[in-house]
Amino acid sequence: MDIRSEIVTQFTQVAEEHTMRLAPLADDLELLSSGLDSLCFAIVVVRLQDVLGIDPFSASEDVLFPVTFGEFVKFYENVER
Repeated sequence: MDIRSEIVTQFTQVAEEHTMRLAPLADDLELLSSGLDSLCFAIVVVRLQDVLGIDPFSASEDVLFPVTFGEFVKFYENVER
């Protein structure tokens, strides 16, 4: 399964469901500028855990939270390995 594609899918679906305008998901996009609010991010994370079976936010005690979309994707890709 392609993690990046699944993340893009979830961001897009959640934005549509909550009538949010999603910014183009470039790697350098700051998550705070993505168009999603904190509730939407929580929904994305829960859905990704359901689909991918991983939760990088609870996988380590020393978590540096991602700031950009690219960091968010790598955050998930690194847990999968």
